[in-house]
Amino acid sequence: MAILNILHYPDDRLYTVAKPVTVFDSHLQQFIHDMGETMYAAPGIGLAATQVNTHQRIVVIDISEDKNSLMALVNPEIIKMDGKTMWEEGCLSVPGIYEEVERAERVTVRAFDAKGKIFELEADGLLAICIQHELDHLDGKVFVEKLSKLKLNRILQKLKKNQRKTM
Repeated sequence: MAILNILHYPDDRLYTVAKPVTVFDSHLQQFIHDMGETMYAAPGIGLAATQVNTHQRIVVIDISEDKNSLMALVNPEIIKMDGKTMWEEGCLSVPGIYEEVERAERVTVRAFDAKGKIFELEADGLLAICIQHELDHLDGKVFVEKLSKLKLNRILQKLKKNQRKTM
């Protein structure tokens, strides 16, 4: 087990657009396992490879209560979106910040699993929100940037203040 280092906003590496995975091997499976362990330890419900400074299109998610349903999405793409909803989101790369963000209410995603098998998943509620949030990371986007400039500036000030406290 390896706990990976999570990048914190506004680290420039969070803006890197991830490249598709081309090799499905034991290294990929171990990396997905390590991402899951990192997410659980944080604790969180989703983690994108970008957040641990690996710029490949890999996401892990587990919204279960007992944290034993790790889902890996490799090279995920949303192929259908329906409806709109507001949902309070947080992010392991923006610790302590929670804000409402508008997202699609339902999504259908096509992805590969850790072994390279393609699948489609229809999701709504928290799972749909989490998928959209994590796929944004793969495209170099962080949820707080969907907020107004005023809210974003307040968040940046709060993060700087918190950073000074930990030094």
